[in-house]
Amino acid sequence: MSETENGIREIRINPIVPSESVLIATARSMRPRKEEAPAPRDTRQHVETCPFCRGNEEKTPPELKRYEKNGEWVVRLVENLYPVLGDDRDNAGLVFGLQQAIDGYGRHEVIVDHYAHGIAIHEMSESHLATLFQAYQDRSAELYALDDRLKYILIFKNFGPAAGASMAHTHSQLIALPVVPQNLHEEVEHSRDYYKKHHHCIFCTLIDEALTFETTIYDRDSGKIVRRINVGQYVVERGERFIAIKPFASRYEWEIHILPLEHNSDFLETSAEDLADLARVLKRTMARLDAVIGGAQFNYFLHSRPRGEDYGDCRGSYHWHLEICPRTSIPSGFELGSGLFVNTISPEEAAEQLRTVNID
Repeated sequence: MSETENGIREIRINPIVPSESVLIATARSMRPRKEEAPAPRDTRQHVETCPFCRGNEEKTPPELKRYEKNGEWVVRLVENLYPVLGDDRDNAGLVFGLQQAIDGYGRHEVIVDHYAHGIAIHEMSESHLATLFQAYQDRSAELYALDDRLKYILIFKNFGPAAGASMAHTHSQLIALPVVPQNLHEEVEHSRDYYKKHHHCIFCTLIDEALTFETTIYDRDSGKIVRRINVGQYVVERGERFIAIKPFASRYEWEIHILPLEHNSDFLETSAEDLADLARVLKRTMARLDAVIGGAQFNYFLHSRPRGEDYGDCRGSYHWHLEICPRTSIPSGFELGSGLFVNTISPEEAAEQLRTVNID
């Protein structure tokens, strides 16, 4: 770690996708800048004009599925009123010169996470979050079974305007695609390459290192400590079956990944018992984020093994996970132009703050 009087300056390589790099530049946190303000939270339980609140079901597009408790829905799935993809067309691809396009075929659906309008993730019960994950799982399995043209289903949540949320009522989204997104494809390909060389899942290796690795690195000339890595340094939260880790090459200052401790490439093959522990780890992780940075705007998304012949051999090499990306800063021209994320808080410091904050 290049640590000077001006803080840390270090380019870190993402071990999963080596083409992705992150510049850790802690001195940049001292410069004047505009941070994303905490999203204003509408904490009301019910809003008369909100189409996602109970009693306003007729205001939403057609309902696709619901989950009930005591005779009332707790999670609903509906069609997206403004889909980015649709299943009403199935045209051939277009090619003119160097320009190529395929039809925007797919599905775009909304999951109403909770009946309470302004509830936050960390305020939901563990059992409710387990039901929400079950809804993600059930609908994905249904869509894959209905249409073998679908190669990937991305489930994600946006909270706050800076994260792309256009509705205040808590909700997630599902987009089913006829192609595999490039970033997911690169994750799969690099993890497959690692598996061929080392006969071990790279995600499992990272988990093992987070739980067992400890070392001190010294400067050859001065003998000063360059870096000290402690066991559990990057662990934010741990359950019986899942672990929340701060990535060594974090793109976002408070980014956290949640992974199953036992190898599993496919979110759809996760058991009900696993979903219950995932719910607990997510709830506590989000509570830690709320306690440290207070109401941050964020995205989270699920990465799981794609469908199709090209990915049939990835069961042993790929490891599904949930990525949480709080949006606490606005990307600069350097970041947009270079593709190099700039992180002004060291992942080690962020992990320590998140791990040690009292949420009980």
